[in-house]
Amino acid sequence: MNGGRTETAEDFFSEGLFSASERLLIRSAGRKLVENHITISCCESCTGGLFAAALTGVHGISGVFDRGLVTYTERAKMEELGVRKETLATHTVYSAEVAREMAEGLYRKTGSDICVSVTGIAGPDGALPGKPVGTVYIGCCHCGKVQIEMLQTGSCSRSRNRRDAVIAMFRLVVNTLKEE
Repeated sequence: MNGGRTETAEDFFSEGLFSASERLLIRSAGRKLVENHITISCCESCTGGLFAAALTGVHGISGVFDRGLVTYTERAKMEELGVRKETLATHTVYSAEVAREMAEGLYRKTGSDICVSVTGIAGPDGALPGKPVGTVYIGCCHCGKVQIEMLQTGSCSRSRNRRDAVIAMFRLVVNTLKEE
């Protein structure tokens, strides 16, 4: 409650985490999911549940949002999503291949129309050769078809990298919905 009134999505986002245009993107994605009865699930690593938190700020989303998993460790990715140990060893946890296996595993587990995944290096430490801090991989499995995007924020700010990754996830969801 907020001074006797019910807290809204606007209240949640007013803390300055997302800009006005980013809030519009989040609401637009959520509304399209709700209006079209398209189910969604997410599995997050470097964003730590921030995508799910933003999504649940959209009115009516409970009708289509199945679940959000935070699979932060390699073990969690393997146990919860079926990411293969060989994939992790060959490509590292910060890879398009792992983002793909995360999204596919979530799709198998939930059957949601859209399953979105994210893995990457939020920072400020953790850079690998060829993968600087701010390197993020996003997977989106829509009805069994997977699309992968890479984001390089160019920032060492953990909070900025997490926020930018979440916005990129919502953009990918919106683009997927346009193809619907």
